[in-house]
Amino acid sequence: MDEIHSKSVFVYGQVKCALRSGRYAPGQRIDPATLAAEFHTSPTPVRFALYRLVGEALIVDHARDGLHVPLLNEVTLRDLYDWMERLLLMACDIGTAPAARKTELLELASADEDLVKLTWQLFDTIARATAHWSLHHAVKQANDRLAPIRGAAQGLLEHRFEELSKLNRHWQAHDMPALKSALRDYHERRKQLVPCIVALLSERSEHLH
Repeated sequence: MDEIHSKSVFVYGQVKCALRSGRYAPGQRIDPATLAAEFHTSPTPVRFALYRLVGEALIVDHARDGLHVPLLNEVTLRDLYDWMERLLLMACDIGTAPAARKTELLELASADEDLVKLTWQLFDTIARATAHWSLHHAVKQANDRLAPIRGAAQGLLEHRFEELSKLNRHWQAHDMPALKSALRDYHERRKQLVPCIVALLSERSEHLH
């Protein structure tokens, strides 16, 4: 049982990183047998790992159709953007806790960098600095759910590098009023694009089947 548990934890971490990096597209089916072969293990720990991810809403179980990366509708995606915005604004209001451990500054050198990963890191850092575990946990969950969306929708958003650089500058300067304003603008742009994002993801999902 210990071996199954340790393999399950390993697969969970690997698949979660793959989801966060955009390796799996929204709507894509995730096959346990394929993962078992990839990680040289039996299907049991793979299923344990995948159903743990189902519990975190990072994978959905469509029963006979199997396990898939969530393909969000307009209402759900707009709600998720709004939830992330509210969490980050709350983190800005709380501010950096004196006891919070020092975090590394985000380095944004060029537009060629992995902006999906850097966005995840910046939002995670803002929440973690509050030293409120529940808030940080909620941001991590929303961050993970949005990561595949960010990767798939990159082509719909211009000036993403400049936008993230601006957020990062305000955060490093601890200019919370400016950071809150920039976060509102960031999320408003995406909420306005929700119909386009959902249409794009749905079109791509059709090609996966």
